[in-house]
Amino acid sequence: MSTNRFGVRTLAKGGAVLATAAILALTTAGPASAHVSASTPKDAVKGGYTKVTLRVPNERADAGTVKLELTLPAEFPLASVSTKPTPGWKVEAVKEKLATPVKSHGRDVTEAVRTVTWTADAGNRIEPGQFNEFDLSVGPLPDNTDQLVLPTKQTYDSGEVVDWNAPPPAEGAEEPERPAPVLKLVAAKADDHATATPAADDSHGTTTAAATSTDDTARWLGGAGLAVGALGLGLGAGAVLRSRRAGKPTA
Repeated sequence: MSTNRFGVRTLAKGGAVLATAAILALTTAGPASAHVSASTPKDAVKGGYTKVTLRVPNERADAGTVKLELTLPAEFPLASVSTKPTPGWKVEAVKEKLATPVKSHGRDVTEAVRTVTWTADAGNRIEPGQFNEFDLSVGPLPDNTDQLVLPTKQTYDSGEVVDWNAPPPAEGAEEPERPAPVLKLVAAKADDHATATPAADDSHGTTTAAATSTDDTARWLGGAGLAVGALGLGLGAGAVLRSRRAGKPTA
């Protein structure tokens, strides 16, 4: 009788381990995939052009996203910024004078797009549990940095504004609560022709590139949590089996 009670207690402990692991999987995988992110259909090459896709999930259960404002870095002005029409949304690109003109295709560029704002048409929004994507083509990309930080404000029809503006954390540090989208840049290769033409054809890209690492991270963390949970269940079951064997009378 006492052996059975011991086995039940051990099984309960194993179940508690499994439950804890399941909670860990949910709490670690969720936030990593929830914020506004930037991706490209292929590597964004320094000095070249690329299409950038902003993926915007709706995080609120009782409100919809109705506005998105992207700020482009003033320290790395982009001479060419064009937007792709998004059904149900108006888009406005606002330019600013540059403190120092930049060269582009042999000419001086004295102003560049500083902000791009998408505003939902009346009756339209990103619904709870849904996401939308907003595309633009940019270039030439700077050749003196490895990334572009793209702060983005997300406005809900409740009036709430979420500012995704935290810079990337140092290596090994925790991800901030509201990280800014980041566009990773890679060095041009000898056979790379990305520096020659704008990324007009990239609008038909079918897959995202390295900047979608947040989704991959979320999947990895979720899988790790489930693996830990399975291990906990196995340990609990093993303990029950050992307790039953220990309680058997000897011949």
